[in-house]
Amino acid sequence: MNRLCEILGINYPIIQGGMGNISSSILAAAVSEAGGLGTIGAGTMSMEEVEGLIVQTKERTKKPFSLNIALTVSSCAPELLKLAVKYNLSVVTLSAGNPSPYIPLLKEAGIKVIAVTASVKQAKKAEEAGADILAAEGYEAAGINSNLETTTMALIPQITSAVKVPVAAAGGVADGRGLAAVLALGACGAQMGTRFIATKEAPFHESYKQRILDASDHDTMIVGRSFGRIRRLMVSPYAEQLMRAENQGVTHEEFSDMTSEDHHKTGALEGNVQKGFMNGGQISGLISDIPSVAELLDRMITEAREQLLKAQFLI
Repeated sequence: MNRLCEILGINYPIIQGGMGNISSSILAAAVSEAGGLGTIGAGTMSMEEVEGLIVQTKERTKKPFSLNIALTVSSCAPELLKLAVKYNLSVVTLSAGNPSPYIPLLKEAGIKVIAVTASVKQAKKAEEAGADILAAEGYEAAGINSNLETTTMALIPQITSAVKVPVAAAGGVADGRGLAAVLALGACGAQMGTRFIATKEAPFHESYKQRILDASDHDTMIVGRSFGRIRRLMVSPYAEQLMRAENQGVTHEEFSDMTSEDHHKTGALEGNVQKGFMNGGQISGLISDIPSVAELLDRMITEAREQLLKAQFLI
């Protein structure tokens, strides 16, 4: 059996990435119900908001799902950990910071820990600290990324050669071919964000979904390099405004305000690309339909098996 699936108690080695303040109990539950691991992100939400999301997700599915805590983004990470224990969550994903100090509490409560990493050094430290699974995220991924800018293709084989715990590849996967590719590189599964935006259950603005469907292979852009806060966005008027402001010497505080979760919600939930942004991975150019989550996962597994079978006859 796939080690990642065995540890998480899921059927398919596919994990939904955290989506910050636009996280949805509807989408997370749909992913879990379809056999993957749904995720709700704490983002910068209050404790009350996160607790509400947890309750809503538990009402929609009895299957495992994860709470993603972005350690250096959330102002209440320690309290969120206690919330995960209180509700007996199966999995917690720790990202955007050093997970080591937080892992013991979760492990003591019997909660599986996924640590998001972007380098071999980070991966080794997370494994040593007790992480059960690593989500190794490449430069292709949507949203906030590591300033190391290592691509998924280069990152995954290096990390899987350096650690023993299962690795899920994040960034650049949207179909069965991508899943087959990261499995061939040594990963045990994939974590996806952008692909789940363009699904029937995703409660995001239709213009966001359509922007992904219409995207070419060069319709995402990076902002935040000058501040060490790399973020990959769909090309849009607001994203271009961010780039201009950065080039014109906007302060770190001003840039942080311009890339706040409020502007994220304005773009993703309201479809307002003049005042808000839409996160998007480089894989957007490959996405051309809006299936249900169950249809997507079933199709990906079938495609991955077919691709791996064909590949063995090519060498």
